[in-house]
Amino acid sequence: MAAVFLVTLYEYSPLFYITVVFVCFLVTSGLVLGWFGLGVPVILRNSEETESSARVLKKRMRQVKNPFGLEIPHPATASVTKGITLTPDCLEDCILTCYWGCSVQKLHEALQKHVYCFRIKTPQALEDALYDEYLYRQQYFIKKNDKEEKYCQLPEDAQVVDFGPVPRSRYPLIALLTLADEEDREIYDIISMVAVIHIPDDSYRLSCRILYQYLLLAQGQYHDLKQLFMSANSTAPSPSDESPGERSTDRSLLEKAGLAEDEPELHEENSKDCVVCQNGTVNWVLLPCRHACLCDGCIKYFQQCPMCRQFVKESFPLCSKKEQDEDDSTHI
Repeated sequence: MAAVFLVTLYEYSPLFYITVVFVCFLVTSGLVLGWFGLGVPVILRNSEETESSARVLKKRMRQVKNPFGLEIPHPATASVTKGITLTPDCLEDCILTCYWGCSVQKLHEALQKHVYCFRIKTPQALEDALYDEYLYRQQYFIKKNDKEEKYCQLPEDAQVVDFGPVPRSRYPLIALLTLADEEDREIYDIISMVAVIHIPDDSYRLSCRILYQYLLLAQGQYHDLKQLFMSANSTAPSPSDESPGERSTDRSLLEKAGLAEDEPELHEENSKDCVVCQNGTVNWVLLPCRHACLCDGCIKYFQQCPMCRQFVKESFPLCSKKEQDEDDSTHI
């Protein structure tokens, strides 16, 4: 019966070709609209389908309390010959130890020893790991919540005016913060913090800044503390307050030393609101670009960062829903 029908269609060729074209149209439409269980292109999905199928991975995070804080209050006046002022801000009694001219290789070997051999939880432990590969050491006792400025300077008899051209074998300054009391080391997961600080000299005039911050954990890991790119209401000076010439000079020097990161050149507004809906509070950090720009409601609709358009591999919240509710109730 089917053969007779096909022969009849073939005899009437226009009807045959029309039928073939119609069948092809139905199959193509079915594939596009997902009638056969295949994936639907993102551009044709509605918002509910996009929310369920385009969700990015949520990174599993563990909240820990960092007892250490360190700032450079006057970076413009810092130099190798004039010294530097540091402002520690610690939750417990701490010891601030500054190592001038510390060996780059020995420092990173010390960080590896923290992982495999022994824990760097005291200044003496770091000195043993460095094998005294530094030029000068200064130490201060920091009381809990004391924000008094500490002045660090190389002695005149050291006769050091610069640390040579890049790449350098020594960091200008390493600041180590450790907990003073043994009991506090048993309470906190983070037992010490190592800050690598660049200080301008005659050979390398890049402005003073913290290049790296390493958080050392009691379990033997260490993490490189990185900044997030987010907008917030603040009166503190930001990198955007610098002149374009200073920013371009600093970045070229960083690239020459191999220390520059891919920072998005964006003019962010001074707001804590979501950059998409302009209503919800920013709560989600996107990785690997580290932009904090989306609220809880908008995070589920984006596979690309709305700020830099980089694909999002993972994301994590700045605070949990419970913490947000507690914070809102406190403000009310």
